[in-house]
Amino acid sequence: MMKFLKIFFVAAFVSLAMIACKSEAKKEEAQEQKTETLAEANPQELSLNISGMTCEIGCARKISSDLSKKEGVLEANVVFNDSIATIKYDANKTNKADLIAFVEGIGSGDMYKASETTKKADEKSCDADCKKECCTKTEAEKKACKEDCTMACCAETKKA
Repeated sequence: MMKFLKIFFVAAFVSLAMIACKSEAKKEEAQEQKTETLAEANPQELSLNISGMTCEIGCARKISSDLSKKEGVLEANVVFNDSIATIKYDANKTNKADLIAFVEGIGSGDMYKASETTKKADEKSCDADCKKECCTKTEAEKKACKEDCTMACCAETKKA
């Protein structure tokens, strides 16, 4: 009985080792293919204004998830509050018109409208009717230092 258990455990160990080696080889092969694909890629970036989103989880995440799975898309970021999607894609595999059509086809097909914009998801800007102090300042006023500021950038400005 003891010999049988030893033989069984040795056979199980050898089997597991072989399976683990095969899966590790597959991972390495997939990584090599991904590296080759990125080297051959023609990366481009597209910002889309998306109307029709009603929530962050159901809409923005769904669009981001679907875009991430689309062939040729390297990265997709959808910001619900700004209604902006920033998409990095391989121009060898897809194009702007295809990505816009893809976004508009998500859901029931008439739920979202997408159009190209120059604003990116991480850029902040003021609305035309914004009356907040930060929005009404000119660029020079925004960069001006306060009298009691002790930051290095202000110290250099005061010396000049």
